[in-house]
Amino acid sequence: MISFEGVAKRYRNGREALREVSLHVAPGEMVYLTGRSGAGKSTVLKLIALLERPTRGAVSVSGEDTGALPARRVAAFRRRVGMVFQDHRLLPDRPVYDNVALPLIVADSSLKEIDRRVRAALDQVGLLGAERALPTELSVGEQQRVGIARAIVSRPPILIADEPTGNLDRQLAAEVMTLFRRLNDVGVTVIVATHDLQQVRESGLRSIVLDAGRIVPPGPTGVLPVIAAPR
Repeated sequence: MISFEGVAKRYRNGREALREVSLHVAPGEMVYLTGRSGAGKSTVLKLIALLERPTRGAVSVSGEDTGALPARRVAAFRRRVGMVFQDHRLLPDRPVYDNVALPLIVADSSLKEIDRRVRAALDQVGLLGAERALPTELSVGEQQRVGIARAIVSRPPILIADEPTGNLDRQLAAEVMTLFRRLNDVGVTVIVATHDLQQVRESGLRSIVLDAGRIVPPGPTGVLPVIAAPR
């Protein structure tokens, strides 16, 4: 499903965010991506979603070499990757319904299809009935659920989340991760970037640890290495 082979990413300012990264995520797998701030987690997610292209090496998503994908196919490719962000990135002056519908509107879906899918996505995250509410009228946890609904409304086979529980308390964070597990249970490939090592350890899921742009091998017993501890 997702493969990095010897991937490096250097930005225009000279910062090398990734160095010779090789990783593999199987179809239908749920994994954590962890490491200190600046370790390269967000860059990995951006490369998966084709928000960036690698400087060296190859990134393959669903059998496609993203580095070779022509510009005219990028928009269609991105619709196959749902993205959830820590800061929600909702439109504050538009109701929940419009925020969730945005990917379908961009894809020129029919009004009937938009309505059906938006309501199904909101039902999946427990917000059916909140369609007309503005994001500012919702709690932080509810806003994050709207962000998840927007990410899954197009039914993408891949869901990536960048610190999705960073602004939530422990109970709300657990609820959000339960949503991700439910999506994974129906076959969605899920990658979650997080600083929360307790959450990672308790999940029992595989973790990929980054430090200074490189993959850190797990310890001899499979535990997270000390280098991954947050500051």
